[in-house]
Amino acid sequence: MKQIKETAYAKINLGLDILGKREDGYHEVSMIMQSVGLSDEVVISKGNGIQISCNLHNLSCGPDNLAYRAAALLAGHCDIIPNVHIALNKKIFLAAGLAGGSSDAAAVLRGLNRYWELNLENYELEQLAAQLGSDIPFCIEGGTMLATGRGEVLIKLEDMPETWLVLAKPRGLEVSTAWVYKNFNHGRVVHAPCIWQLEAYLREGGKAIVPYMGNVLE
Repeated sequence: MKQIKETAYAKINLGLDILGKREDGYHEVSMIMQSVGLSDEVVISKGNGIQISCNLHNLSCGPDNLAYRAAALLAGHCDIIPNVHIALNKKIFLAAGLAGGSSDAAAVLRGLNRYWELNLENYELEQLAAQLGSDIPFCIEGGTMLATGRGEVLIKLEDMPETWLVLAKPRGLEVSTAWVYKNFNHGRVVHAPCIWQLEAYLREGGKAIVPYMGNVLE
């Protein structure tokens, strides 16, 4: 039986700044996103309709799951009757700003593109991904990118040099990204990142970026 495996890498924000509120209700952002080694595994095989399974019992596997929505979107776009089972082996912390759900959805789009032999280009998958969420277009390709608009306008930057970092998530603390944006108060920002300086240093090899890093959602 044909089986497709995809790695769904987590991401961090080297810098995230909010420039204002848009007419469509989203925030205008300027941020530099970076893939990291922590990842989920997504396995696609034959199923009945769209079936999602997960190693975490507290994660919904129904139509509200981004992986499910990604499969349904691609199937509808390409006029395919989906009969797939999507297994999510999750290692990325939930509700931690690491784009775990977004990365899974991107992996589903990439994997189904191969599974159904659609031969869609990355930019086509990114256009579809933007209908699901702002981080998902980045997660299609990953790497080091400048993101503007609501996060879906991407410019590839020089790769970040191999770097060690610590990801720490307090047990029992989960924060919804939607809740964070809804409650964002620019007056409470203590430190805003210098995105253009971050971009410049990344183009020069990634040295001395720490003073210019930051996340106004902090």
